[in-house]
Amino acid sequence: MNPAPAAAGQVPTCPRHPDRESYVRCQRCGRPACPECQRPAAVGIHCVDCVREASKTVRQGRTTFGGAVTDGRPLVTFWIIGICVAVYLLQTVQPSLTRDIAFAPIVGDTQPWRFITSGFAHGGLTHIAFNMYALYVMGQYLEPMLGRARYIALYLLSAFGGSVGILLLASKPAGGVVTLADESWITAAVGASGAVFGLFGAFLVLQRRLGRSAAGMYVVIGINAVIGFVIPGIAWQAHLGGLITGAVAAAAIGYLGRAKDPLQPPDRRIHWVALGGLFVVLVLLSVAKYAL
Repeated sequence: MNPAPAAAGQVPTCPRHPDRESYVRCQRCGRPACPECQRPAAVGIHCVDCVREASKTVRQGRTTFGGAVTDGRPLVTFWIIGICVAVYLLQTVQPSLTRDIAFAPIVGDTQPWRFITSGFAHGGLTHIAFNMYALYVMGQYLEPMLGRARYIALYLLSAFGGSVGILLLASKPAGGVVTLADESWITAAVGASGAVFGLFGAFLVLQRRLGRSAAGMYVVIGINAVIGFVIPGIAWQAHLGGLITGAVAAAAIGYLGRAKDPLQPPDRRIHWVALGGLFVVLVLLSVAKYAL
């Protein structure tokens, strides 16, 4: 019901800007609206308050995998790149930072944050340049498709999975006594490669789910796999761990919670339960490696 008209002789003013006269009224609530508060409607204008209220009842657009439709800009990817670049600059200014946040199996049980922090540090300009370029390329495709929240989860899980891969494939010292011979147990690793390979794995799974070709990505992964074994100093274990983790996470998103109606988005709650379960599995694998 529209409010009663203003009393005779009373000048109508905008409720949001009482100092402004307005003889144009909102077609929905009937209140005056100044030019700044007017929004074009199918008939006449609506005020900003009515437009905001109406937007709450409009169903938000979703992608095939349930991600919220955005303007396409991979903002999360840009933030991750910015964080990695900032950390790299801090590494150059304070070299000891690398030692403090790098991951090595020998310290993972007492300083578990290194499983993640190591994924934001890098060992050189070429290292960070390659990883950030790959992240930028993959992020432009995956972030809008998955939605920002699940894309963040995919990235962090893949980074974690990369560190878990290093841990599981490392040789634990016999009798608990660490020597210089236990190189895989004491060697520290840094880099976003595990997370990037997780995005590669997710890309392969989601492309298959959509019925699209991913032949080019198989070539990229194959080349990087060979490089990881040929060039010393590259943690191929992190690549493998991240790749598997990203593929499993993408499989959960791509194949679980699908609605019977193909036009309806999937149930994202099931996705979050599955991603949480994957995190628990990675934690249990890590705990078992240290315990046995």
